[in-house]
Amino acid sequence: MSDLALSTKSPGRLGRSVAAILIGFATVVVLSTATDAILHALKIYPPTEQGLHDPLLILLALAYRSAFTVAGGWIAARLAPAAPLRHALILGVLGLAAGTAGVVATWNLDLGPRWYAIALAASGLPLCALGGWLATRGRPR
Repeated sequence: MSDLALSTKSPGRLGRSVAAILIGFATVVVLSTATDAILHALKIYPPTEQGLHDPLLILLALAYRSAFTVAGGWIAARLAPAAPLRHALILGVLGLAAGTAGVVATWNLDLGPRWYAIALAASGLPLCALGGWLATRGRPR
């Protein structure tokens, strides 16, 4: 039986499930946005309206966003009331959806290479799964 089906027997469990996923999502968004803002303020990144076209800076952004996505999956799994890996995967699906929306919204804006936005969208699910797996290693089932 799925953990969402089980949660109907315990309303508090559904709330904790939703909270775990939302906190994982917020972690990724807040850390990514804050790091972007710091790098812009330090003039490491160009002004936002110029986009990001330097390959090394793009790789830097991909690296820290990947780490933050793994962290979000880890947090979602650790906070989950049951089925921790499932919570990390749900977060990954949300990340895939948000990333895909980002690809569509920025496709013709020349904010950077299109592969970068596609890579962010495509990597969300496997990175959250990695975070969930790391969170569950060594935990009793």
